[in-house]
Amino acid sequence: MSLILALDFGGTKLAAATVNIGAREWLSYERRLSPANADANTDLAIMRSLIHSVLQDTKPTAIGVSFGGPVDATTGTVLLSHHVAGWENIPLKQLLEAEFGVPADVDNDANVAALGEHHFGAGQGYDSLFYITISTGVGGGWILNHQPWRGFGGMAGEIGHIVVDPNGPVCLCGKRGCVERLASGPYMAQNARELLASDRTSGKILRNLVNDNLELLTGQLVSQAAAAGDDLAQEVVHKSAWALGVGIGNVANLVNPQLFILGGSVTKAGSRWWEVVRQLARNTALPEVEFEILPAALGDDAPLWGAVALAQSTNSMNIEKFSSQQ
Repeated sequence: MSLILALDFGGTKLAAATVNIGAREWLSYERRLSPANADANTDLAIMRSLIHSVLQDTKPTAIGVSFGGPVDATTGTVLLSHHVAGWENIPLKQLLEAEFGVPADVDNDANVAALGEHHFGAGQGYDSLFYITISTGVGGGWILNHQPWRGFGGMAGEIGHIVVDPNGPVCLCGKRGCVERLASGPYMAQNARELLASDRTSGKILRNLVNDNLELLTGQLVSQAAAAGDDLAQEVVHKSAWALGVGIGNVANLVNPQLFILGGSVTKAGSRWWEVVRQLARNTALPEVEFEILPAALGDDAPLWGAVALAQSTNSMNIEKFSSQQ
């Protein structure tokens, strides 16, 4: 039976898995954290080790790759990583095809996760959807008329850099008040850190969680403190949900997809976060614009299952084309 090798180069983690074409369960699966000081060479070395572990003595029919950063999907070239150094203009598709002798497809993680949810998860049966990941950053991937839509130059889906507060704090991209600057996990931690530093009387639950060492704050801890009733943490979580909800409402007005699927670590912030996201999205969109907002069904494995879908969707064409080039 034909075997798909699925790879996920995340900002902080690396994963590899194998699955038979048409199956819904992994044959093998390995996952490892990327070291704090990792570069492209480190990540590639770790991934080779994971690939060897999941393949053993078998050979895949095709390889699908999810990468946490901008990718030229046409050539399979990684343009850069915002979290790991040395990934500038790395021809990842070419490297994998040369090493394993089978066709490979590479795309950015949001596009790939959208494919995964459409084929295997919460988006099954929908014609159009927008997948949004809210974790280290905020990104999106489109499925329109059952097909991935990347836009001219491959930059479609950057909901994280929709400006929702022009007077807000400065984002990594240089603009003020982006969705990502207010909604992502690391920025939630930064926002909480700044508020705690300026007001010593609030955020007692949050302070206790880190023993008053504000450098230990994470978005996950902010969410945890908010769920436990911490006033300052609740303010930060509410702002995160507000920013995302306004962004979703604007996207709904512009493109009118049937479904928004939300994945990533910040979506575990609790029921209140979901309530605010849905409420603000509904309030921002026109009353006539109908859409659903659902949690991702595949969790952290959405990019890996998307890599399977990516490899499967072009498998026959790629194998024929690849073989003719050898």
